[in-house]
Amino acid sequence: MKSTTEALSRGTVIGAWLRLLRPQQWVKNAFVLTPLVFSGRFTDLRSVEQALAAFVAFCLVASGVYAGNDVVDRHADRAHPTKRHRPVAAGLIPVGGALAVALTCVGLALAIALAVHPALAAIIATYLGLNVLYTLWLKRVVLLDVFTIAAFFVLRLLAGATAIAVAPSIWLLLCGGLLALYLGFAKRRHELLLLGQQSSEHRSVLTEYSPMFLDQMSTVLLSVTVVSYIMYTVSQQKLAEVGSYGLTGSTVFVLYGVFRYLYLVHQRQGGSPTETLLTDRSLIAAVLLWFGYCALVIYRPF
Repeated sequence: MKSTTEALSRGTVIGAWLRLLRPQQWVKNAFVLTPLVFSGRFTDLRSVEQALAAFVAFCLVASGVYAGNDVVDRHADRAHPTKRHRPVAAGLIPVGGALAVALTCVGLALAIALAVHPALAAIIATYLGLNVLYTLWLKRVVLLDVFTIAAFFVLRLLAGATAIAVAPSIWLLLCGGLLALYLGFAKRRHELLLLGQQSSEHRSVLTEYSPMFLDQMSTVLLSVTVVSYIMYTVSQQKLAEVGSYGLTGSTVFVLYGVFRYLYLVHQRQGGSPTETLLTDRSLIAAVLLWFGYCALVIYRPF
């Protein structure tokens, strides 16, 4: 009986440390690999190695940031229906231990990035610095809070392009940034309706938003994002690389994906883009079909 209790206790502790790193959030770092796929270098082994190294570096620095944020936000997280279960907020991991993990992850991320390219290390450092500003100030400034989140995704795209030494497409950066803005404002709407009058206790900036305003923002961003993606698929650079308008057909998967996410947000079944992507089968299918179609058009295996 005692051994079983000890095993359960060890499992709880190990699980708490894993949750501190939030590996499920690493799906966001797929943005780092996007330039590899769309540049046509997915079949080049050296480029794949460099891109994967950049991906690992971003996963490490992101986990370091999450651990640090959990320490800073531990009091606010206790007012949230789900975030109160985070290891630091729940008291499962001490503040000192979480900070040690954060510093270790950041150090490893910078070391890996520096080994790939000094410019990649600079992007990682910029991402880290912007996260510090976000935690200490920007997350409490209306509009800038979501714009900062979008900047994180643009930095991921830049990191992926820097790792494989290609010039990032302005259309790809624009699409990534706009999509991140759309997802960010939709998430704010979900938080506002989910938490109700207690929303300010968890995230003070939510008092500056209203569901109607966030709906208007989502509508505008949804339209601009889709148009930007279409412009990217028919840009002269992409036409020269692909040799046809075939990539434009992938727009159907993009449309379904953003509409599906919007539907889930309004049904109060979704909010966090990562959790929604990992749990909704229809959205997973849309992403996989989009990726498969794009790979087929770009690399034309037959």
